[in-house]
Amino acid sequence: MHATRKIVSVLSLGAALVLAVPITADAANPAAARTHAQASVTCPQGFVCIYPNSDFGGQPYVKRASDGSVSHLPDYIRSKGSSVINNSSRTARVYQSDNYSGRRVCVGRNGGSIQDLRSYQLNDTTHSLKNNDTACGG
Repeated sequence: MHATRKIVSVLSLGAALVLAVPITADAANPAAARTHAQASVTCPQGFVCIYPNSDFGGQPYVKRASDGSVSHLPDYIRSKGSSVINNSSRTARVYQSDNYSGRRVCVGRNGGSIQDLRSYQLNDTTHSLKNNDTACGG
């Protein structure tokens, strides 16, 4: 009976740890890739998050949209962005070059996302981010 309690305790602890650890993409186990719903939890409301890996993987650069734009992204995400989530009420434009120039893509408001910037020829070329009220396509 005592051994059974230990097993139940270990299983309970293991289950708690599994729930506490975010699911990330794993090269050895592609089935463990995060879904958009899981990734959007890690990007807080009111923020734009640029991830270093496609499918919202890795430690994101997190920017409060109401704090304005960034003409030169920090070195840890500069030229490394591969996916974007915009959980703000503003549009987010990611640019290929500093000072909002070069190729760009617009990420829509309130949960807009791009899972893989390769589709826009912007993978690993993120240099600046503009947050504003101008609609995508406008």
